[in-house]
Amino acid sequence: MAPPRNVVKIAVQMPDAIPQLIQLDQAKPLAAVLKEVCDAWSLVHSERYALQFADGHRSYITENNRTEIKNGSILCLSTAPDLEAERLLGGLQSGSRERRREALQHLVLLTPDVTFAQEVISRDGLQRLGTIIEDGDDLGEVLTLALRAFLELMEHGMVSWETLSIPFVRKVVCYVNMNLMDASVQPLALRLLESVTLSSPALGQLVKSEVPLDRLLVHLQVMNQQLQTKAMALLTALLQGASPAERKHMLDYLWQRNLRQFIYKNIIHSATPLGDEMAHHLYVLQALMLGLLEPRMRTPLDPYSQEQREQLQALRQAAFESEGESLGTGLSADRRRSLCAREFRKLGFSNSNPAQDLERVPPGLLALDNMLYFSRHAPSAYSRLVLENSSREDKHECPFARSSVQLTVLLCELLRVGEPCSETAQDFSPMFFGQDQSFHELFCVSIQLLNKTWKEMRATQEDFDKVMQVVREQLARTLALKPSSLELFRTKVNALPYGEVLRLRQTERLHQEGTLAPPILELREKLKPELMGLIRQQRLLRLCEGTLFRKISSRRRQDKLWFCCLSPNHKMLQYGDVEEGASPPTLESLPEQLPVADIKALLTGKDCPHVREKGSGKQNKDLYELAFSISYDHGEAEAYLNFIAPSKREFHLWTDGLSALLGGPMGSEQTRLDLEQLLTMETKLRLLELENVPIPEQPPPIPPPPTNFNFCYDCSITEP
Repeated sequence: MAPPRNVVKIAVQMPDAIPQLIQLDQAKPLAAVLKEVCDAWSLVHSERYALQFADGHRSYITENNRTEIKNGSILCLSTAPDLEAERLLGGLQSGSRERRREALQHLVLLTPDVTFAQEVISRDGLQRLGTIIEDGDDLGEVLTLALRAFLELMEHGMVSWETLSIPFVRKVVCYVNMNLMDASVQPLALRLLESVTLSSPALGQLVKSEVPLDRLLVHLQVMNQQLQTKAMALLTALLQGASPAERKHMLDYLWQRNLRQFIYKNIIHSATPLGDEMAHHLYVLQALMLGLLEPRMRTPLDPYSQEQREQLQALRQAAFESEGESLGTGLSADRRRSLCAREFRKLGFSNSNPAQDLERVPPGLLALDNMLYFSRHAPSAYSRLVLENSSREDKHECPFARSSVQLTVLLCELLRVGEPCSETAQDFSPMFFGQDQSFHELFCVSIQLLNKTWKEMRATQEDFDKVMQVVREQLARTLALKPSSLELFRTKVNALPYGEVLRLRQTERLHQEGTLAPPILELREKLKPELMGLIRQQRLLRLCEGTLFRKISSRRRQDKLWFCCLSPNHKMLQYGDVEEGASPPTLESLPEQLPVADIKALLTGKDCPHVREKGSGKQNKDLYELAFSISYDHGEAEAYLNFIAPSKREFHLWTDGLSALLGGPMGSEQTRLDLEQLLTMETKLRLLELENVPIPEQPPPIPPPPTNFNFCYDCSITEP
C-alpha cells in the first residue's frame, strides 16, 4: 500500500550511530519529529538538536523549507543553529590561533544558510568578524576566512552595507592597496568594496578617493583570473557610481593607460576561457563606453551655433569641393545661398536648411558627428558615395544625409545606447575593445553597407523604410556573431547580401513552423506509412460508393451514362448502364462484373485505347487528363474497360484506388496534397504538449552501457 502524499521516506544519520530509516509526516510539527529521532538514539533535550541536509550547503531544516525534503533524502542530526552559532562565535574570541581558524572554517561552511546566518547576526557576529578584519593581526588564512564569512553574512541582505564604519572600509582599502598581500585576500577585499560602492553612495565616494585607478590597473595586469575579475568588478562599480563628467574623465584616463588594448589582448583573447562574471563586467564596461554618446544623441542641432554651422559647411565642401571653391568668387549672396541649398539637397538632406533634419532627437548631434567622422577618416569613400548618388537621374539615388540620420538611430537601438545596464547580461562585442572610436568606425562600415544594399534592392525613395529593415537585419545578424574585430565585422556583413537575407528569412519561417527541424522531419517520416494507409482506405471506400461516368459515342455525344463501383469485399468491379436522371443503382442491379484478379494493368492519358482511337483533335486533347482504362483478360484476348472521369478529382480518386487494388503506388497530385495536409495536422496534434518548448536539433546522446549486467528486480516481492 502506497504511503500518503504528505509522507516521505528518508534516512537520518548521526556520527557513530546506526542511521534511521523513517517515514516523515510533513503534517507533523518539526519539534515532534526531532523528539522521535532523538528518542530512537536515546538522546535527551531534543531542543538542542536540529536536522540538516547531509549534502550541498547542509541547510538547516525549518518549517519554511521542509517541503524540499523528498523521498530518498538523507538528513543528519546536528547541533541546533543557535547553540552552534554561540559555540563558533565563542571560538573567535579564543586566544588560540588554531581554534579561531577552525571556528572560522565552520562559519564559512554554515553562513550560506539563512537560519544559521540569522543566529550569528543576532549575536553580534558581524561585529566580531569586523574586529578580526580591522585588527589584521593575521594576513593569511584567518583574514581570508573572516572576509569570506563576513561577505556571506552581508549578502543575505539582513544588514545594510551603509552601516559599515569608515575605519572598517579604509582597512579593507588598505588590503587592496598593499603590494605584498596574500593572493586569496585581495579578491575578497575587492569584492567587498564592490558591494559597498554599489550599495552606499557615501561609502562609494570614500572607496573612489582611496583606491587609485592605477592600483586597479595593476590588479588587472596580474595573471590571476579571479583577481582580474574582482578588480574589473570594482572598476565598473566605480564607473557606474560616477557622474557623467567624472565617468568620461575616468574612461579617458584608463584609455590613455592602454586599458582597452590590455583587455583586448590579455583578457578577451587570453588562453584561459572567459568566465561568466568577467563577461558581464565587460558588457557593463562596453555599455558605459557607449553611454558617453548619449548626451550628443539627446542634443538637437542648434541653428544659431557658429561651430555647428561650420561643421555642416565642412560636410558639404568635402563632398563638392570644386564647386564649393567657386562659390566665393563673383557670386551674389542670394546666388551663393541658392547653390548651398542645392548642394545640401544633393547631400541627401530633406530640407534646404539641414538644421531641420538634425533637430530630431535621437540621434541629434550624434548623426552629425558620424557624418563628419566618415568624411574626414574615409574621404574617398565619402566622396564616391555622395557623388555617385547625387548625379543619378533614375530616381534610384540613396540620400546620404537622410540615411545617416536613420542609420545612427538604428545603431543606437541595436547597441542600446543610453539604456540602463542589465544585471545579468553578458553579450559584449569584442570589436568595441579592438580599436578607438569604435562606434564611429562601425558607422563608416554600416553606411557603405546601406548604399550597397540600396543598389541590390534597386530601391527608390519610396522604399527607404524597406531598405532600413533589411540593413537592420544585416547588422543585427552580424553583431550577434560577436566578430572579434571591425575588419571581421566588415567581411561578415558584406557576405550577407539582400538575397541571402531573403533566403534566411524563408528558412527561419519554415523552422518556426517546425517544417525543417530534424526531429520534426523524422516524425513526419514515421507518420507517413500510417497516413498513406488512411488515404488508401479512403480511396477504396470511394470506389465502393461508385461513380457515374459518361460514354462518348463516335459522334462525340455524351448522352449515355454508366455506373461503376467496387464490391464491399474488394474482389469485383460491378458496372452497367443507367438512365439520365436516375438515382445510382444498387449493387445487385448492375449486370456486369469484372474480377479484380483478372485486371492486368491501369492505363491513363494517351495510353488509353478509347482516346487513341479518336485521333488527335483539339476536343480529344481535353479528354487526355480525364481518361483512364483497365486492361483485363477476356478469354484468350485482352479487353479494356474505358473511363472518362467527370472531374479531375474523380480521376485522381479512381486511379489511386485502382493502383491500390493492384498493389501499386498512389502517385497522384491529390494524394500528395492529402498526405501533406494529414501530416501537418497530425504533427501539430502530436506537438500540442510541446508548445513553446524548444526542440533540439540533435537527439540527446545515448549513455554508455553499464560495466556489467549483474542486476535484476524480482517483481513478485512486495514491500511490507
